[in-house]
Amino acid sequence: MNETKTTAGHNDLGTFAKHARSLISATTNVASQKLGEARQRVVETVDSAKETASRLRDQSVDYAKASDEAVRQHPYPALGIAFGVGALFGYLVSRRGSRNGNKTEK
Repeated sequence: MNETKTTAGHNDLGTFAKHARSLISATTNVASQKLGEARQRVVETVDSAKETASRLRDQSVDYAKASDEAVRQHPYPALGIAFGVGALFGYLVSRRGSRNGNKTEK
């Protein structure tokens, strides 16, 4: 499921890059030096964004695999940690609601 979202995000970035390159090619005939510099910055930014997205995607896959392996090796401690984090989160959310005057009455 995460791979599907990652692929969709990568496809969106690819579409953005395609449109940016189309814009660049459409403005090629304009003889302005400033426009040429702006076009070059757009190309550099798109290339940098694609590289960063690819690196982040690879890192997230590596982290997901490592997390999956750790949970498979130690299922009960992982379950305990998840329960503890959920309980702490629930406690903090309930305190925030009562502090704002959003108490629910029965």
